[in-house]
Amino acid sequence: MSHQQDIARLLQGHSFIELSARERAHSLLDAGSSRELAGPFDRQYSPWLGAQGIVAQADDGVVICKGLLDGQPAVIAAIEGGFQGGSLGEVGGAKLVSALELAATDNRQGIPTRAVILFETGGVRLQEANLGLAAIAEIHAAIVDLARYQPVIGIIAGTVGCFGGMSIAAGLCSYLIVTREARLGLNGPQVIEQEAGVAEYDSRNRPFIWSLTGGEQRRVCGLADALLDDDSVLIRQQLLDFIARGLPEQPRHRRSQHMLQRLLAMDSTSQADAASARQFFQSGAKP
Repeated sequence: MSHQQDIARLLQGHSFIELSARERAHSLLDAGSSRELAGPFDRQYSPWLGAQGIVAQADDGVVICKGLLDGQPAVIAAIEGGFQGGSLGEVGGAKLVSALELAATDNRQGIPTRAVILFETGGVRLQEANLGLAAIAEIHAAIVDLARYQPVIGIIAGTVGCFGGMSIAAGLCSYLIVTREARLGLNGPQVIEQEAGVAEYDSRNRPFIWSLTGGEQRRVCGLADALLDDDSVLIRQQLLDFIARGLPEQPRHRRSQHMLQRLLAMDSTSQADAASARQFFQSGAKP
């Protein structure tokens, strides 16, 4: 593709990454069906940020919308990466858990509500450490519970990515959609550099970071189920395709034995690169 064609494609596309969390949620639901729950006018501020000199946000950085996806009931939880790096605290975490529990309750009552989580998060909010960690643990449990009835679909678009305990939440999803701009990892680049040193992991080396934790690498390694361009239309279509597919035969979080075999085979004496990481995840027993 020529440079001019690439520019034309970008100008004609409908970027998902450039949308706010609220806009992303509305763009995925059927037109006219979206209704926000526990929105900013409900004034659900974090009670812990003000005392630390941080301006709280009325929705605590988590947007919950209920509506229809292809005519069927759905709930979408979208994390706003522009507020505190998408970090999860007590209030935002409780909203996300409640959305998942709402969908699970619907299913137990015969209403086939599915759930979508839009990840844009660095993980736990350090200013609310223990409360945030408890909320993320509850999110994990709620995903596993709902995934018994309906697919729980995660989307990581960019630019914050998905890290910390919320990367585990992404791994628990029935299906995971990523873009090339997305990143997925348990620890962020700065954390690894701080603990292991810049010689081990240079957080300023963006090509290196994306080669190991970027969306394309995660898809090739089997940690994501679809790699898409940054386009709202394409992402919505893939979302509907996964919903139509139903529950996966073997969810990723039930392939633990395969992952343990891979970890036991890991050579921790040498620095990993993109090629060796791909070979590592693709070799050995298949899940």
